[in-house]
Amino acid sequence: MPEMDREIALGPFRVDLAHSRLLRDGVERDLRPQAFRALKVLIQSRGEMVDYGQMMREAWDVHVSKHTVATTISEIKSALEEYGYWITCRPKVGYRLEIPKSDDLMRRGWHFWNQYTRLGFENALSCFRQAAENDASDFRAFEAIANTYLMLAGFLMRAPSEMHHSFLWAHDRAVSLRGATTPLRVDRAFGLCVFERKVQEAESELMALQADPPHSVHLYVRLALTHVASGRLGQALSLMQQAKASDPLSPELAFLEIVLRLFSREFDAAVECGKRSLDLHPSSQIGRVFYAEALDFAGHEAEARAQYSLAASLSPDTGWIRADQARSLALHGHRTEAADILRELQQWRTANYIDAYHLALLFDALGRREEAFVEMERAFAENSYALLFSALDAKADPLRADARFERLQSRMLRRHPAA
Repeated sequence: MPEMDREIALGPFRVDLAHSRLLRDGVERDLRPQAFRALKVLIQSRGEMVDYGQMMREAWDVHVSKHTVATTISEIKSALEEYGYWITCRPKVGYRLEIPKSDDLMRRGWHFWNQYTRLGFENALSCFRQAAENDASDFRAFEAIANTYLMLAGFLMRAPSEMHHSFLWAHDRAVSLRGATTPLRVDRAFGLCVFERKVQEAESELMALQADPPHSVHLYVRLALTHVASGRLGQALSLMQQAKASDPLSPELAFLEIVLRLFSREFDAAVECGKRSLDLHPSSQIGRVFYAEALDFAGHEAEARAQYSLAASLSPDTGWIRADQARSLALHGHRTEAADILRELQQWRTANYIDAYHLALLFDALGRREEAFVEMERAFAENSYALLFSALDAKADPLRADARFERLQSRMLRRHPAA
């Protein structure tokens, strides 16, 4: 047999050859050792027909019935879930594992996606759109497009109003091609929270999906976020151990853990989470800016300033990170520098999206409370996803003492009541 790498990627799956494991989103799929050997044969002959004789020799080393082979292949297809169609059968001849031609584009797109930057997500979208154009029947491309629009809005990189229609179109297309799979249901539920502030509906749907394991880390992270938006911080924290068991290396999980500790006012613990996040994901500007915030609240001003600067340089096209940096500068007496950044952001805003909630925090740090509440109203009108967490955000403590803050929270609850 030709030698293969110890670990290979198949679409959303990782095949760990060293330990005979098939994983999806960090979750191991149930697969007997015999079925794994048969899958390995198909991978080694990817795109070519594997006849029964070859399959028996390489996967069994003994003669078995064609029924035994067929049963084992069915087990593999079941483990691959909606991607089971990759394995085709030619009656009386054998089986072929054939990944759609768009697979290289999809793999490249997910590489960009995993950078967790605005540019990375935009580059991922370009790959996924090209994959969809190449094969309009490949649901994976539309699923990835919808997911990327969701991430751009969820990480405050693009306006929710700009992303919502495109998210729904791509998501509906994926569902029409493959049905409402669990990953698609997770994205749709979370979209209710991000785009429509329907927290209760999102939370209920995600909780219902918990009844059908195995769970991806995305389900845990997104359910935790809806718990936070509903004011159930304790429940969100309790999900962390389950999420870690699912995929301890997930960047999103690392980001969330810092945020939950910040919201709990456990600033020293948040700093430790931030350190671990950077150990695992040193190039992540998202983890770095949350780490900077934790350092700031824990009283490490100089370290926080350095981390804010690095985060902003890693992602110069993400306005809210620059606004957070300027907010910290203003609070520590560097008002001229903070005001200069604010002017840059206001100019940049004429052609780009900046989350208004973070600009409100910056205005208030500069002593401009009236302008801060203008931005808070704008955040409400723009459906800012960040505004959902403002009741717990320590950065908003100075605004919370103003009666207008409580009135804004009440209006949010009236529009979309929480559970």
